[in-house]
Amino acid sequence: MSRLGLLSRWLLFGEWRAHPMRALLAVVAIAVGVAMGFAIHLINAAAFNEFSAAIQSLAGQADLQVAGREAQFDERIYPRLAAHEGVAVASPVLEVDAALSGKPGSLKIVGLDALRAGYISPDLSGVPANGRGADVLGDDTIFLSPAAQAWLGVRTGSTLRLRAGTQDVPLRVAGPILRARSGQRLAVMDIGALQWRFNQLGKLSRIDLKLRDGVDRGAFQRALAAELEKDYPGRFTVAAPNDANQESRNNNLSRAYRVNLTVLALVALFTGAFLVFSTQALSVLRRRSQFALLRVLGLPRRALLRQVLVEGASLGVIGALLGIAAGYGLAAAALAFFGGDLGAGYFPGVKPTVVFTPVAACVFFLLGLGVALLGCAAPAWEAARARPAVALKSGNDEAALERLSRIWPSLLCLAAAAACAYAPPVFELPLFGYFAVALLLIGGIGLMPRLAASSFRLLNRLQLRRPSSSQSPVLNLALARLANAPGQASIALGGVLASFSLMVAMGIMVASFRVSVDDWILHILPADLYVRTASGGNTGSLDAPAQAAIAALPGVSRSAFLRTRPLSLDPARPAITLIARDIDAADPGRMLALVGEAVPAPAGELPLWVSEAMTDLYGFHPGQRVALPLGGRRQSFFVAGVWRDYANQSGSVVVRLPDYRRLTGDSTVTDAALWADKGVPVDAIAARLRALPFGATLQFASPGEIRAASLRIFDRSFAVTYLLEAIAIAIGLSGVAATFSAQTLARAREFGMLRHVGVSRGQVLRILALEGGSLTVLGVATGFALGLLISLILVYVVNPQSFHWTMQLHLPWPLLGSVAGVLVAASVATALVSGRYALSGGPVRAVREDW
Repeated sequence: MSRLGLLSRWLLFGEWRAHPMRALLAVVAIAVGVAMGFAIHLINAAAFNEFSAAIQSLAGQADLQVAGREAQFDERIYPRLAAHEGVAVASPVLEVDAALSGKPGSLKIVGLDALRAGYISPDLSGVPANGRGADVLGDDTIFLSPAAQAWLGVRTGSTLRLRAGTQDVPLRVAGPILRARSGQRLAVMDIGALQWRFNQLGKLSRIDLKLRDGVDRGAFQRALAAELEKDYPGRFTVAAPNDANQESRNNNLSRAYRVNLTVLALVALFTGAFLVFSTQALSVLRRRSQFALLRVLGLPRRALLRQVLVEGASLGVIGALLGIAAGYGLAAAALAFFGGDLGAGYFPGVKPTVVFTPVAACVFFLLGLGVALLGCAAPAWEAARARPAVALKSGNDEAALERLSRIWPSLLCLAAAAACAYAPPVFELPLFGYFAVALLLIGGIGLMPRLAASSFRLLNRLQLRRPSSSQSPVLNLALARLANAPGQASIALGGVLASFSLMVAMGIMVASFRVSVDDWILHILPADLYVRTASGGNTGSLDAPAQAAIAALPGVSRSAFLRTRPLSLDPARPAITLIARDIDAADPGRMLALVGEAVPAPAGELPLWVSEAMTDLYGFHPGQRVALPLGGRRQSFFVAGVWRDYANQSGSVVVRLPDYRRLTGDSTVTDAALWADKGVPVDAIAARLRALPFGATLQFASPGEIRAASLRIFDRSFAVTYLLEAIAIAIGLSGVAATFSAQTLARAREFGMLRHVGVSRGQVLRILALEGGSLTVLGVATGFALGLLISLILVYVVNPQSFHWTMQLHLPWPLLGSVAGVLVAASVATALVSGRYALSGGPVRAVREDW
């Protein structure tokens, strides 16, 4: 065994010394794939855990929480709960996201009854300065967490201005919060002061309950939920803090985004698997006679199989270990600079820290190792099964690749991909869609040997049929080589196909999404000017007098108003968004991007238009009657149509603004849209708005400005996608260069023979350039077709099943053309550079091994 071990090490290190760059590229590809996947996992886990912990910290030591289906409910339910048998303490809570005056963003404020919250949420108690104990009950005081003080640039004693309606509310920073999580931007006020200052009199967000000793929490929860449902149908939910429903809401908030990022990261691992395959396949072909000699000298077939597997596994082990280390460092850097949502906005106001998870590290290590073993399995099996007598003969390399030309496994993969593309989501994730993409790639790459042989043999026959006077010897030799060595050509073609098809698919998907978002924005923003009182939060609004003043401005031909608020339909899902706006029920498509035909509501029924997410998540369909919790009771609506909404992934519904006002009694709005009279410039209307008594609190934006800001947010959200796509392209280009280089250097004897029969050095280089260019052009053409098929799955299967919206297909021709040109140029340049090196030894030296 010691001699076999010595031989194994000699073969392994000898191969690495002979071709270090090829092994290095395979290691780097695996390392990058493992690093990106592991980093994204660590970032997502850190952000999710910190976000959940922040929510839990707000609940304190409550046993149960009573919340409304609407964001706020009438506080008259509080005395009943406080006096309920089994309740020791009932603490009322009001939460608002207060808009900042003169600054984007919002500050979460928790209003508490200081005399009761101390029993349930002591960590949220304000810490007043010495001798100012009454500040905890002050009507003009606020307590800030350290992160909020740093973010706002204030300290104890400073004045903080927040927006309430169209007024600014000055509050004195009375001190810090007793205990807040690192990075948690949070404020605490007396609940009465918060209700008064922010126009929320008589409103609560939830009631925290501390039960008496000995009370069975589960039984009490069920009994209370049944009691409230009987007396207040559809208005309240009763849950334990951070229960399964809360975890589900947190998880559903960003699960699709996290899963898609992880899958994108694994694209680099797939490319790494192919690089390992090409590395090991070319290595086995080059050492085929050496392995045969070892078999003749007594090396068992099993030992030879193990040797090739060990060589591939060593690449996987090194790459996976480097990837784990790099992934941890990348996660730490990303959390420090970009936050836990990587720019997507799912986890605002949290500051997570990366935590190394051994289990996840082991999973990604095994994934990297498994990819390497998968890539070297076919070459290892071929090396072990080759007959020594045949393998010792030179010139039989193509025979070793005959198995690659079998097309039935590829056809099975393509058929399975087609079946998976039509499968429904699993756990609301497009798992079969991902399988379809993987099977398409495997099937497409598997067809390359047959496609290459058929294509180049056809071109060769066409070339030979031409008159002798018009034939080019260089072109004849290049086509003859490609037509008669399809197995080796397919190894190079596979690298081009894998990298280019994935790039095409991702490029088309992102471009389609971006163009669809752009068209959607143009459709839903028909007005000339848009007005609101705050860029964030839920406390800025326009009351009825302000709306009347805006609508009556000279130069305004038409005005429309909009109100948004959250609604909870399922405790296990994030809240949906209710949008009340001025809309013509006879022509809803003028304001909404409808999907399909609208269904007119019957006379006397209230029309409702739902987003695509509502049809997937809640089963709402046109013509259906549904009930929504609105105005403290269940209200019946008729689903009049489905519209495309890229702003609310969790779902949204649109109702007419007059219906909303009549049902809720709420006359405030959050946004106004203004149309200018013909010939009146928008700037003049903006100047008149600023001259209003509350004009200083208004913010204006034109459709172009909103569009530009929205596309910036889109690009920031997809920044990680762009990075992963660039990495996949870079690895693919490197793989193409390495494969062409290895194949060219391995043909030194062939070039020597050509030189002996009179082919010049320049002609050999032109042959190589033609071969490289022809292979890459075929790979690019096939990769475009395969990438287009993959993009159809991404656009019409993966995205609708992940994010519950549809989009139109758009092909980014400049991007596709430029990357195709770079691939062709890289392959030709690599072939020329490698050819010069292969020809540097002279023809006699090149053929000496055949003497």
